Amino acid sequence: MPPIRRRNKFDPTSTEPFKLSRSKLELFLDCPRCFYLDRRLGVGRVSSPPYTLNAATDTLLKKEFDQHRAAGTPHPLMVEHGIDAVPFQHPDIDRWRHNFTGVQYLHGPTNLLVFGAVDDVWQTPNSELIVVDYKSTCTQKAITLDDPWRQAYKRQMEVYQWLLRQNGFDVSNTGYFVYVNADVGKDGFHQRMEFTPTLLSHTGSTGWIEAALVAALDCLAK
Repeated sequence: MPPIRRRNKFDPTSTEPFKLSRSKLELFLDCPRCFYLDRRLGVGRVSSPPYTLNAATDTLLKKEFDQHRAAGTPHPLMVEHGIDAVPFQHPDIDRWRHNFTGVQYLHGPTNLLVFGAVDDVWQTPNSELIVVDYKSTCTQKAITLDDPWRQAYKRQMEVYQWLLRQNGFDVSNTGYFVYVNADVGKDGFHQRMEFTPTLLSHTGSTGWIEAALVAALDCLAK
């Protein structure tokens, strides 16, 4: 059994905002009982092994897109897919991408300080923002967002869209997943691994979020 956590537990008698991450909201949607044990009692799920290769590709993709952010130019993948945008330059971009800060918004009806760390944000010529998420995989099948377990990815993007809108930004309903797929069809490793990028679009719908936050608070307050 995981050790009982003493910090970051919901106190129904407190008037202070309670921080709720995007991933913990997803935990509530997946398993309200697990969510209660975690955020109210301090008993978290047993964590899975870290995906270090995924973290590495995430870091490298950010560095690559940051080069175009600094130059104010579109990434070749954006040009290839006809996306008229450039990586968004904003003084808080690093804060938005940090796991423990992210994009934040205090939801007044619940007093929940909702936050989530976005991978990237692009901006169109009319100042509309596009939420972007990086994903890594290794498969010989066509990559789609139709798999049941990838529905959580869609909700992840929708929370980011909602958070940016609550911060006063004009955000497109269409977001993109930059998927990089490891190529295992080579004749050997040769001290390198090559990835093929795929761009998948998702039209987000954020209408479910308000009700989910109210339900999550009701779960915690029991």
